Amino acid sequence: MGVRPPSSGDDEEPDSIEFGIAAVDAHLKRSDLSFPATKGDVRAEIGHERIPYDVHGNEVPLGEMLAEVPTEQFDSRQELLNALHQPFEEYRRNNSNGVVAQVRALLPF
Repeated sequence: MGVRPPSSGDDEEPDSIEFGIAAVDAHLKRSDLSFPATKGDVRAEIGHERIPYDVHGNEVPLGEMLAEVPTEQFDSRQELLNALHQPFEEYRRNNSNGVVAQVRALLPF
């Protein structure tokens, strides 16, 4: 997932803020991990990385999210991302500051 940060009023196109599985995907693209890969392979390669799980930049270790995934082997990068989607969603719901804070984060003022 990614959300565009509020505009600062200039004409420059802002970067997006990657969090959840979008942030995991960015780490995977920069890693040397190849698929098929086991959960242990993923943990060894990028499990130590702290991954933002919301638009505020709050982070969780990827290894913690991997522990919530029952699958032990992933045949593709997409399969790994799909398996991580639900754990990230649950973590975000359980650790967010509430709906009002989430809406405020999305508004440009």
